[in-house]
Amino acid sequence: MASSSSTTLKRSKKVCLFYCAEMKALAERIASESDTIELRSITWRTFADGFPNLFISNAHGIRGQHVAFLASFSSPGVIFEQLSVIYALPKLFVSSFTLVLPFFPTGTSERMEEEGDIATAFTLARILSNVPISRGGPTSLVVFDIHALQERFYFGDNVLPCFESGVPLLKNRLQQLPDSDNISIAFPDDGAWKRFHKQLQHFPTIVCNKVREGDQRIVRLKEGDPKGRHVVIVDDLVQSGGTLIECQKMLAKHGAAKISAYVTHGIFPNRSWERFEHDTNGCPENGFNYFWITDSCPLTVKEVKNRQPFEVLSLASSIAATLHI
Repeated sequence: MASSSSTTLKRSKKVCLFYCAEMKALAERIASESDTIELRSITWRTFADGFPNLFISNAHGIRGQHVAFLASFSSPGVIFEQLSVIYALPKLFVSSFTLVLPFFPTGTSERMEEEGDIATAFTLARILSNVPISRGGPTSLVVFDIHALQERFYFGDNVLPCFESGVPLLKNRLQQLPDSDNISIAFPDDGAWKRFHKQLQHFPTIVCNKVREGDQRIVRLKEGDPKGRHVVIVDDLVQSGGTLIECQKMLAKHGAAKISAYVTHGIFPNRSWERFEHDTNGCPENGFNYFWITDSCPLTVKEVKNRQPFEVLSLASSIAATLHI
């Protein structure tokens, strides 16, 4: 009886989901995944001096409710206004508070390599670790495919980090392809292999590595055989895309029949997505068959929508499931 009762409670858990303006489309997709997720609005305004003037609609109405906020820290300029909301919501007598930050943006600045370097990933983790405790306890923080494994240990005890991955979405998509039985997974470096190989261990694996020759970084084949295979390069994020393109050229030279790519976070500063061509005639040295990203970076999704080779795999169902934990 206890098991049945707990299942009923889990199914009936209702969540009030707030979101920043950038995440409106993803928030709507999440709400469509479950009739127990209700969207709530925030008024995002600014004073004449540019500082935020914010208002949480029907603040009394969320007392005793499970509350979540869907954030996008796409630039330093939007972080402060969202942090103001994130720090306010747990103090409105809510039963629990979950912060969903699909992309943890300072992930590539996670360590000091010489005196004077500032690990901004650690700074952001400390800020998020001090979100006020709600009536239900510490804030739950949901992040997808954080860049460096050591960043898991940056968070303090006042927050409960929940690390999710977009790779299951990729695996589902690969199963739908007509050549699903001819796919190999390539990792552009050892870091990507450490991050993802356990989730993709049922596929033949190719590992590349980057070496320096003078001022150049050259990608070489470390292990595995791409010949005649549809090779899918997997990594957590892409910025300029230089490494992925070097990896593509090298795999094509080694006889890959098709080359695709997957990254959870398509950042693409300065429209660097324009560098990625679509392979339309079976010439993998000229482009990619598919390039999958998630909707963790909504500004990128708007730019690459309906542009081949890009295809967006939505995190909506994964986030909806996490909100019901």
